[in-house]
Amino acid sequence: MPSIQVNDERLFYVHRGPAALAPAEMPAVLFSHGAGGTHRHWLPEVVAAGALTRAYALDLPGHGRSTGTGRDTISGYVEVVRGLLDALGLDRAVVGGHSMGGAIAQTLALTYPDRCAGLILTGTGARLRVLPAIMEGVLTDFSATVDVIGQYAYGPDAPTDLLRLGREEMLQNDPQVYHDDFLACDRFDIMDRLGEIRVPTLILCGTADRLTPPKYSHYLHEHIAGSTLTLIEGAGHMVMLEQPAQMNEAIARFLTGL
Repeated sequence: MPSIQVNDERLFYVHRGPAALAPAEMPAVLFSHGAGGTHRHWLPEVVAAGALTRAYALDLPGHGRSTGTGRDTISGYVEVVRGLLDALGLDRAVVGGHSMGGAIAQTLALTYPDRCAGLILTGTGARLRVLPAIMEGVLTDFSATVDVIGQYAYGPDAPTDLLRLGREEMLQNDPQVYHDDFLACDRFDIMDRLGEIRVPTLILCGTADRLTPPKYSHYLHEHIAGSTLTLIEGAGHMVMLEQPAQMNEAIARFLTGL
């Protein structure tokens, strides 16, 4: 699996799809994970989207197999994603993001609209407040706080093995990186700027999402002109892993309609 140098950091990513596309063909897709996550959260969608176009999912700096340090602002991560687009030779891409990754995608569309062919916003919102007890808990009692996060991250029907793997992965994070991700989320608020987003946008959310509940997605849909909203019944915050088939069906419809 490849990695690529972006400024002073080496970013790990996974890739599926043809090596090159003709200019008139479907734009590439780049997926970004949420706070404390990795590319693994998007693996089913990368594989499926790779049947249609070039599809990528990265580990942000300080996460997974990427080097460097995390950021404590969404704008800091936007510059990472823009740098990765440059390094991959992608002038424009459909940018997808989960939770914090959705904040990155929205901010990228506002800051560099010429780089976005579309957005796939999953389990996210225009504002992402984080409980102080959670943000500080990852530094003071990491294991217990991971347990609390895990209780809220999945829907009621999520398989036990999925919950176990999710907990193991969360515990592999650097607590400081997790804290800074949450700080970046807590500082994020573009509620008054959503009307400036002018690219095709797909909004996805599980109906059982307790971290970024469906009302967040409804707000996005109401304020992003021409957006499409798909709610996935029974899925929680980790909807990409809980219901990949329904996610992939919605994403394929969106991509083929561009």
